[in-house]
Amino acid sequence: MQISPRTPETRRRGPNGRFVPRRTEAEPVPASEILQAAPDDPTTTEQVVTASIETPDLSEPLEPELPEDRFLNRELSWLDFNARVLTLAEDPETALLERAKFLAIFASNLDEFYMVRVAGLKRRLSAGLPMRGGDRSSLRNQLEMISQRTADLVTRHSGCFADEVRPKLSAEGIEIVRWADLDAPERERLRTYFREQVFPVLTPLAVDPAHPFPYISNRSLNLAVVLREPDDSGSELFARIKVPNNVPRFVTVQNDSRAARFLPVEELIAAYLDQLFPGMQLQEWHLFRVTRNAELEVDEDRDEDLLQALERELAQRRFGPPVRLEVAASISDHVLDLLVRELDVVDSDVQRVPGLLDMSALWQVFGEVDRDDLKDRPFVPSTHPQLADGEVPRSVFNRLRDGDILVHHPYHSFSTSVQRFIEQAAADPNVLAIKQTLYRTSGDSPIVDALVDAAAAGKQVVVLVEVKARFDEVANIAWARTLERAGCHVVYGLVGLKTHCKTSLVVRQEGNQIRRYCHIGTGNYHPKTARLYEDFGMLTADPEVGADVTDLFNVLTGYSRQRSYRRLLVAPHGVRSGLIERIEEQARIAREGGEALVQFKVNSLVDEETIDALYRASRDGVKVDLVIRGMCALRPGVPGLSDNIRVRSIVGRFLEHSRVFRFGVGDDAEYWIGSADLMHRNLDRRVEALVRVTLPAGREELRYVLELSMSDGTEGFDLAGDGTWHRHPANLTDPHVHLQEALLRRVASKAAK
Repeated sequence: MQISPRTPETRRRGPNGRFVPRRTEAEPVPASEILQAAPDDPTTTEQVVTASIETPDLSEPLEPELPEDRFLNRELSWLDFNARVLTLAEDPETALLERAKFLAIFASNLDEFYMVRVAGLKRRLSAGLPMRGGDRSSLRNQLEMISQRTADLVTRHSGCFADEVRPKLSAEGIEIVRWADLDAPERERLRTYFREQVFPVLTPLAVDPAHPFPYISNRSLNLAVVLREPDDSGSELFARIKVPNNVPRFVTVQNDSRAARFLPVEELIAAYLDQLFPGMQLQEWHLFRVTRNAELEVDEDRDEDLLQALERELAQRRFGPPVRLEVAASISDHVLDLLVRELDVVDSDVQRVPGLLDMSALWQVFGEVDRDDLKDRPFVPSTHPQLADGEVPRSVFNRLRDGDILVHHPYHSFSTSVQRFIEQAAADPNVLAIKQTLYRTSGDSPIVDALVDAAAAGKQVVVLVEVKARFDEVANIAWARTLERAGCHVVYGLVGLKTHCKTSLVVRQEGNQIRRYCHIGTGNYHPKTARLYEDFGMLTADPEVGADVTDLFNVLTGYSRQRSYRRLLVAPHGVRSGLIERIEEQARIAREGGEALVQFKVNSLVDEETIDALYRASRDGVKVDLVIRGMCALRPGVPGLSDNIRVRSIVGRFLEHSRVFRFGVGDDAEYWIGSADLMHRNLDRRVEALVRVTLPAGREELRYVLELSMSDGTEGFDLAGDGTWHRHPANLTDPHVHLQEALLRRVASKAAK
């Protein structure tokens, strides 16, 4: 039996913008509310005809209308985020190899943006579907704006590498060379490498009446080769060579204490094209690359086996329609015309890239060059003070009986906190059951190993593996099957919803009672990204949280319809309404003359209902501070709309990934952490969980991070009401604090005590 994952919210907005209880279907709907309904309101014509007429309640004055242009475009906002990443690559104060890394991150980010966001817009346009979200620009206009903005960013990106990073790397003895730069002994060594490692896997494909244009797989590098017969008679011939993905993009020419030199593999292939086309005259060759739609469409209502359905879709992912064609800037017009025609792309989908194509490969240079002087200062995460007694680690369970622990990664070690929690549970004979959600994890996951060990020891192990986690589907299907073979109970969540919450539950027998221990976090159970992503997690033995997490797992694994919780807010039914209730409570305090504060730290803010609640709170006098790493559709600092709202983005060596929510000041302030960003998909189409942090030390830590993030002396990017971002301070020679460096020093000083 299929159960719909979505049910109506228990509250809705009345004519004055305030929440009022939602009526049941049997209750009449006042005509005054029908006239106020949004365009997608499900109210039917029949209800309009039969509705009773009510006089609007005018006892409370109506608020002024919010302007129609109050939302920034989310796609351009995402491109602005990637521009901030590029700014770090352009910053001469950034360590040199870190600059190369940020160039690689920019390229990878842009790939995903096209595979997902641009692909989604194109799909809606081709299907004739309307635009979603608050920005009402037409789909065609949005795609044109994206194309123009991306062209500017790609030019900046290429120029940063060619004019800044590459010459400075060369000055440090780290070179990306051309074939013409190599001497005879180097060419001879690479000739052997080509013959033994590269040539056997190359397959030149002709294009003529007997050979149709080949399929170009997603994100593959390709050489477009133009040839002639040796007598120079007849027309030009075209062939395609795919650069193999089983050899490194950069061939190491030299990498030792004296120098590091790398040759792009396409240069090596081009040097030996005569071996691929013997007897032919080579006219020209050009590099090109195609990005394709990578979204999966699985009909969960139809498909009985989700794993099999996903595997079918994954096999088709590389055949998605093209959404972008990248070509070397030097490509000839007639070769480009052929590619555009055969790939069926429009001119606006073509990006001419000066210099190196696909700079995500600079990750290889960053990883292989051993020059600590050109990278960020290394650090070792600290064990949380409450989880260590000198050299002897404490039992997590004994410690949690004394009170909650808030860990902050990567400053606090993941392996000696969350990972140890799961590993100790797996080895503890008193543990009866472990329940765990897995959205993303690493290829050699110690978390999965511990769960396998727990099942082998006879414990009840339930694992919710989200097999629909974008770009991790293949890995998660493999993990699901590994866990099933080990005897774990593996489930895949609810039909129509992704399970994105980060929760663990350990059930332990202690004497004659059962005690529950929990972890709720903002990041994935992924030991490797826990060293790169900034996240919070709460470990607790609080009975109320334990009861809540138990109820949540019953929703995920069974037929529970649980909606209300004690210390959790759970999407898709409770996060948006719970946050807006608290925003409105701060607005009430402000209207009554009290000091009111709302502070959010999230990855993205694009949910219109939440943004409107913040606008209304600002009008009522609430101070609103928003730390938004990525997309933000809210316009801050607009007179009469958002005078009291500030928005800052912090980009650095760690990916700011945590979601933190604060309401109020002083001892009465509420603090929440969890998995949910303020986006439609998180609030409506995912299972997300936020937990209220009540531990005084944890509340103080969250307060410190939020206030330091918004401090006038902290480096970041500030958003203006017109949608432009400005680096703060504009001149980095002025005194300032970098949030992440300050937190590293703070945690290190506490660990040293």
